[in-house]
Amino acid sequence: MSDFTWVDGERLIRFGAGAISEAPELIAERGMGSYALLTTARAASAAPAVVDGAAAVIEVPAGRVDEVAAAIRAEVAELARGGTGSGPGGGGRAAALGSASGGGGAVPALVALGGGRVIDVAKALAAADGHACAALPTTLAGSPVTGSHRLPAGVEGVAPVRPSLVVWDPDLIATLPRPQLAATALNALAHALESLYTPRANPVGELAALRAAELIGGELPRAEPDRAAVALGAVLGGYAVGASGFAFHHAICQTVVRSAGTPHAETNAVVLPHSAAFAARRAPGPVARFAAALGGAPADPADSAAVADAVGQRIAALTARTGVAGLAALGVAADGVPRLAAAVLAHPALASTAGGPPSENDVAAILAAAL
Repeated sequence: MSDFTWVDGERLIRFGAGAISEAPELIAERGMGSYALLTTARAASAAPAVVDGAAAVIEVPAGRVDEVAAAIRAEVAELARGGTGSGPGGGGRAAALGSASGGGGAVPALVALGGGRVIDVAKALAAADGHACAALPTTLAGSPVTGSHRLPAGVEGVAPVRPSLVVWDPDLIATLPRPQLAATALNALAHALESLYTPRANPVGELAALRAAELIGGELPRAEPDRAAVALGAVLGGYAVGASGFAFHHAICQTVVRSAGTPHAETNAVVLPHSAAFAARRAPGPVARFAAALGGAPADPADSAAVADAVGQRIAALTARTGVAGLAALGVAADGVPRLAAAVLAHPALASTAGGPPSENDVAAILAAAL
C-alpha cells in the first residue's frame, strides 16, 4: 500500500506520491490556517504552495536543536506580536498570525518542511509554547512520527509532542543521491531495530519493525530502489520506535553527533551493524526475526553469536551503500573513543536496553568497531 490516510490518536498521517500538493488543504483542515513555516532554502523549493500559504517563513539555520530552537523561539514570539520573519531568500515577510490555541494570545501554528533537524526544532517550540505542529518531511528521519526531541535551551519540565499532521510524500526524497538515500534509510532501519529491545517493546511495534526491515532491506540493494517502499519502511520504523522508545543505539549516536559534530544519518548508518550485533546478544529472538526480515537464511535464536553475525553482516552490506567507511571518515578519532563512551553513559535512553544499560567498555567497543 503506497497511498493512504491514517488517523492515529490525535494525529493524521497522509502518505503518498504527490501528497505534498494536498498539504495546504490538510493544514487548514487541522486548524492551522495561519502558520509560520520552518524550513531551509533547499526544502522550500519542493513545496512552493506551502511557502506561499505561510504567514511567515523562518529559515532554520545549522546548529544544535536546543540552541536553534531557543533562537527561533524569540522570532516566533515576535511574529505573534505582528513582527516579520525572514524567508529562505533572506528577505522579510509581514506576519499576521492568529491563535492556534483558541485563546490566550496569539499562538501561531508551526509547519516544518525539511529533514529531522527542522522538524525537531518545530517540535521543541511546540512543546515549549503550545503551538500546533505539522511535519512535511523531505528525508526518512523518524522525527515526523515520534514524540522524542530536545527542548529549547533554558526550557525544562514540559512534555514532548509529536506533530498532529504529517504529510509524507515519497516524491520529496526522489532527488536524494543514492548515498544520502542509503544513509537516511539506515537511520530509519535503526529505528525499527531499536524498537525490539526496549522495556516497551510490543507485538504491534514488532510487526511494524519487521515490515520496515523487509521494505528497506529489500529495496536498498536494487539498482533503482522503489523510494515509496523505502519511505513506507521509514514510517513504520518511526512508528515502532515512537511506541517503544529509544535505547542504547540512539544514546550512542546522539552523543556522537552532538559531541563530534558528525552528520546524523551517516552516524547511525555506520554504527548500526555493530550496535545490532550487540543487541543480538541481549535480545536474540527479536533480532533473529529482524535479520530474517532483511533477507537470507534465518539464524537460530538459541545461538546469539550466530544471530549477531547474521544481523551485523546483513546491515553492513546495506551500510556500504552510503559510501562512508566508518566513524573515522566522519571525523571521529580513535583517541576520542574513551571520551565519547564516557559521555554516552549520561544519556537517559541507555537504561532502556534489554538486559540493562551497556557498560562503558561495551559502548567503547561498539564505537571502536564502528571506526
